[in-house]
Amino acid sequence: MHSTNLLLEEPIRMVSILQPSKPSFFPAMTKIVGTLGPKSRSVEVISACLKAGMSVARFDFSWGDVDYHQETLENLKAAIKGTKKLCAVMLDTVGPELQVVNKSEKAISLVADSHVVLTPDQEQEASSDLLPINFIGLSKSVKPGDTIFIGQYLFTGSETTSVWLEVAELKGDDVVCIIKNSATLAGSLFTLHISQIHIDLPTLTEADKNVITTWGVRNKIDFLSLSYTRHAEDVRKAREFLSKLGDLHQTQIFAKIDNIEGLTHFDEILQEADGIILSRGNLGVDLPPEKVFLFQKAAVYKCNMAGKPAVITRVVDSMTGNLRPTRAEATDVANAILDGSDAILLGAETLRGLYPVETISTVGRICYEAEKVYNQDLYFKKAMKYVGEPMTHLESIASSAVRAAIKVKASVIICFTSSGKAARLIAKYRPTMPVLSVVIPQLKTNQLRWSFSGAFEARQSLIVRGLFPMLADPRHPAESTSATNESVLKVALDHVKASGLIMPHDRVVVCQKVGDASVVKIIELED
Repeated sequence: MHSTNLLLEEPIRMVSILQPSKPSFFPAMTKIVGTLGPKSRSVEVISACLKAGMSVARFDFSWGDVDYHQETLENLKAAIKGTKKLCAVMLDTVGPELQVVNKSEKAISLVADSHVVLTPDQEQEASSDLLPINFIGLSKSVKPGDTIFIGQYLFTGSETTSVWLEVAELKGDDVVCIIKNSATLAGSLFTLHISQIHIDLPTLTEADKNVITTWGVRNKIDFLSLSYTRHAEDVRKAREFLSKLGDLHQTQIFAKIDNIEGLTHFDEILQEADGIILSRGNLGVDLPPEKVFLFQKAAVYKCNMAGKPAVITRVVDSMTGNLRPTRAEATDVANAILDGSDAILLGAETLRGLYPVETISTVGRICYEAEKVYNQDLYFKKAMKYVGEPMTHLESIASSAVRAAIKVKASVIICFTSSGKAARLIAKYRPTMPVLSVVIPQLKTNQLRWSFSGAFEARQSLIVRGLFPMLADPRHPAESTSATNESVLKVALDHVKASGLIMPHDRVVVCQKVGDASVVKIIELED
């Protein structure tokens, strides 16, 4: 093996590959985002998903109404309470997504080399000859020869459930297309994607704003997944909108890159966003197949260097209907981890898949195995070189904590933080051991009432690779006397002891503030 991303001893002891993975409290450093839906919305299934490793629950508003998603969220809260496992909430916007509307929900058979008309008249009934869509400007956006792709639940890529069309003729608002492959479209809603064409619709639609101001505000969402982010201005507008909605000014915005336009402006988008979601289903249509992996590697690297989470989608599509992933899919998950991804996002696999719990568990095990051979030493050197000198105070402390933990073979790094920034910086350097982010609540007021911060900051670390949150007692501030610090530290150590992560005589690296000074110290545990 000569890949710079791998850290394998030569010759490889093949027998060691056959040893089963060891179960532990932290099965993988990589996080798993699960989309909750028809097959994964009961308290029992959600509880099993949390135990299997899901740390962020995604609510996709491209289907289902507010009441449906609220009922699912109430079940999630019950599951969190029952399992005592923390889980963050992500609201995924619809954005300028073009859709084919099939009100009758009857299966539509499309035959290769036949013609079909796309019309903005949604009162028409969908058929093999006519497909109503939700966009009146399609005929002004396309030209003969352009490619249009239609599929359910984003794109499966399967020729039996997705269809390629070629624009043949424009007739007023209607677009006449030639069907390139035979397919059967079943269900009420299909996504329509036009390769490399700008669609003149706002990124945050009025429908999205309505969902955020009602459901989002009510449930204090941790993350907003901004679908079809095309420019940095899209993120700025979304942030300005959230800033006026009470607690949602703390909500992190993850820019979802779906097309060439987002790819072109990636660097500016990354600067503005809190994290990036690479929507490989849509990107796989917009980009030539041989270019998708290049964008993934380049985008993940940029996210890593910026210290912002990178989330990869569409990894185990076949598990929607099968208990095991394909060999290619299993390898794809591992390569995403070796590239440096923070989290894997599961869509249809958990939304409507037959095996949501098994999918999460399988992906978690693959991540765990890939992390064991991740070349942290090479990555650390790259990150240090990228940051350069002089470093900021926090960056210096974070990198020193990671270096110290690796040198002394610490079992865990414990970081006291109030904003979560220090813990995220430590995670940026990809330590080989878990980072326990002890979030110290801060007392704040909006002139009408007093409250404690900390819950948002704790949950938002649930999408960062290697970061595991713990909300501390607000009576024990992190920036205080040595006595209170020792008290919080004891609680943190008890927490990791209970998880089985540390044993007697293990070493622990602690990163905390004492007065105005930031301190990194090494503790050796007693019997």
